[in-house]
Formats: sequence, structure tokens, C-alpha cells
Amino acid sequence: MTAAQLFDLSGQVALVTGASSGLGARFAEVLAENGAAVVLVARRADRLGALKTRIDKSGGRAVAVEADVRDHAAMLRAFDAAERAFGAVTILVNNAGVAHSGRAIELSEEEWRRVLSTNLDAVFYWAQEAARRMLAAGKHGAIVNIASVLGLNVDKGVAAYATAKAGVIQLTKALALELAFKGIRVNAIAPGWIITDINRDYLTGDGAAMKRQIPMGRFGGDSDLDGPLLLLVSDAGRYMTGATIVADGGQLVALRV
Repeated sequence: MTAAQLFDLSGQVALVTGASSGLGARFAEVLAENGAAVVLVARRADRLGALKTRIDKSGGRAVAVEADVRDHAAMLRAFDAAERAFGAVTILVNNAGVAHSGRAIELSEEEWRRVLSTNLDAVFYWAQEAARRMLAAGKHGAIVNIASVLGLNVDKGVAAYATAKAGVIQLTKALALELAFKGIRVNAIAPGWIITDINRDYLTGDGAAMKRQIPMGRFGGDSDLDGPLLLLVSDAGRYMTGATIVADGGQLVALRV
């Protein structure tokens, strides 16, 4: 089997949350470029429309669904729209997330719930719904949850975010254990510092010095996650489930030395 065949996603239907910008948009384009029909989910309809246009012009297939991942009814509408357009979702990329900063003793209940409900609760509910529908359609599939190195090694000022991402890693293992024999693989990617539109100004400004913590000497680019993503959603990773792939330029290794 050639590499092209191994990573070919023709016939797959992928749903990506948080697809309007950053890593989510990149994930959606990579999946489409490798043959999957893609369902783009996010709150910003204008950006989703622009991404859909890019994918269509590149010869891919996509539909855009405006939805807040915390809204259960919107989640159901997104899966319904996917099935109307392309059939049952066979790949879910749980990418949507929010960040925060500030001391734990000053963290409000509202901010804690905002981060946990988006970064952990929604990951479970969307994975649960995807698995239910795969099983109902008699499909095998793959779920990829986007975690973070902060789920494996905490830093100051990110208590809610780190807690949620640690939960995502454990949730990934729990779902993998329950769904493996049904033909649904569940894995996670834990990125380190990846430059996106959201953090570009910070990482190229005040935060630039953090590169010294990274053995490779640079921050990641969004294309640095293409390989891990394609591995986990394609036949190339067909014997992988419950795994978390760390892509951080060696940052965690350096911290453990």
C-alpha cells in the first residue's frame, strides 16, 4: 500500500468544531485535501463561509454550520446537517476551545464554567453524539480530541484550561476503552505552543522569549499538526486508540530532564 492510499480519506465524512480560524480551519482544509467531505462548525458564520469557499475552489466538499459547541440543540442540528449533505459523520475533530489567564484565587465561577463547559463538557457531548450516530449507521470511525501539553504539565495562570485539557486526555482514554470493540477509535493530540491568528501578536512579541523553553528552538506552525491528525483519522493509525500524541518541539521532554 502506498502512502497516498494509506492516508486517503475518500468516502469519509469529517466534522470539525472550532473550524472558523486557527487550527480548526487548518484541520478542515487538510481533511478535505485528503478526500474527506468536511462539515465546518463554529460560531462565526462569515469566517465559516469564507473557509467553505476556499475548500470548494480547491476541489473539496464542505458545508458550514453555525453553532456554539455548548448548545446541545445546535450540536444536533450540526450532525443532522452533516447527514443531509454527506451521510453519517465518520471522523470527529473536537477542536473548539477557549483560553483564559489569571491567578486561580481570582478566577470567577463564571469564567471557570465558561472554560470547562467549552473545553471539556462539549468534547464529551460531541464525541458521545458522534459515536451514537456512527453506531446507528453501522459505521466505524475516528474521534480526535485536541488537548494540550498543559493537560500534562501545568503552568501558572491557567488553572481552568489545564484542568480541562487534563480531563480531555483522560476522557479520550475512557472513550477509547469503551468504543474500541465497536470499531470507533478515540485519540488525542496535545500541541505545545502553536502560532495561530489568536496568539500571533503575543508569541511574536512579549511571549517570544518562551522559545528558549523549546528544544527545537521555535514555536510550531499550524501545518506541524497535519501529520498527527492524518495518522489518527486514517488507516495509517488503524491500530491506535486511547493515545495522546504530543507535538511540542520537545518542550515536555526538556521539563522532565
